[in-house]
Amino acid sequence: MKTLRIVFMGSPEFSVPSLKGLLGSRHRVVGVVTRPDMPRGRGRRLEPTPVKKAASEVGLPILTPERLREKRFLSELENLEADLFVVVAFRVLPEAVLQIPPEGVVNLHPSLLPKYRGPAPIQWAIINGERETGVTTFFIEPEIDAGDIILQERVPIGPDETAGELHDRLKVLGADILARTVDLIAEGEAPRIPQPPGDWPRAPKLTKEHARIRWEGPAEVLFNLIRGTNPVPGAFTTWRGRVLKVHRAKVMPEVEGKPGEVVRADGRTGMIVAAGEGGLYLTEVQLEGGRKMSSAEFVRGHRVEVGERLGETE
Repeated sequence: MKTLRIVFMGSPEFSVPSLKGLLGSRHRVVGVVTRPDMPRGRGRRLEPTPVKKAASEVGLPILTPERLREKRFLSELENLEADLFVVVAFRVLPEAVLQIPPEGVVNLHPSLLPKYRGPAPIQWAIINGERETGVTTFFIEPEIDAGDIILQERVPIGPDETAGELHDRLKVLGADILARTVDLIAEGEAPRIPQPPGDWPRAPKLTKEHARIRWEGPAEVLFNLIRGTNPVPGAFTTWRGRVLKVHRAKVMPEVEGKPGEVVRADGRTGMIVAAGEGGLYLTEVQLEGGRKMSSAEFVRGHRVEVGERLGETE
């Protein structure tokens, strides 16, 4: 069976299981491309990406270009003499990079393409209330996330599952489907299924403003927003002029009150807030500058009162 020389491109934790899966396969990873080290933490110390850490542990050649069109970088890529480039959670590649490997460039995307093209598919699937998602491998073309599909795997989304929890499931599933994809390419048996046209939901980058809780919305919609933005950027509202993050909540359909109104504030059982339809029982919150806690603990520590309004600007 044919063994492929592979250059792996990726940066975040989501990419690491895929890299390790290829390292344990019959194929040979001849190099890794990842983002340059970034300053992080209070000390702003330079921190390598999770992919760079994993590649360094096994002594792989590592490229960290600032710009993907640099002649030096393109020359270094060509010198690796790879048959195939594999991309998992990396940057948009210029055409000059796409033209290098004879077997093409393959991407792993955590959605059921053509749904949720873009950088935040896991989050938007939950925010939009989807009950199913999955992973897709496809041949990269110049248009973002629009190339021919090779393999797909479907999974249900749990009713209370957060984006972080789904992320951790999909990164493992994705590594498996990617390994199978590379084997199919090596054997010359990889399918090429064109993505159907249509007005499919997109997955743009999430900003902090996307995560603001607008209490006028139905409780179910707000519940999905909270799940879909956990852990980042984190759903939030305001309380007495301070930012209050809401990490977890439960829908309370029978609740009535003005949007954002605290209808229960109990030091033993916690806090319930009215929405446009129904309400939310806040199970885990975090006041700016503080730690995560139950809403019962929050009520006890801050003397929250029934009738207060969350989300109001003071």
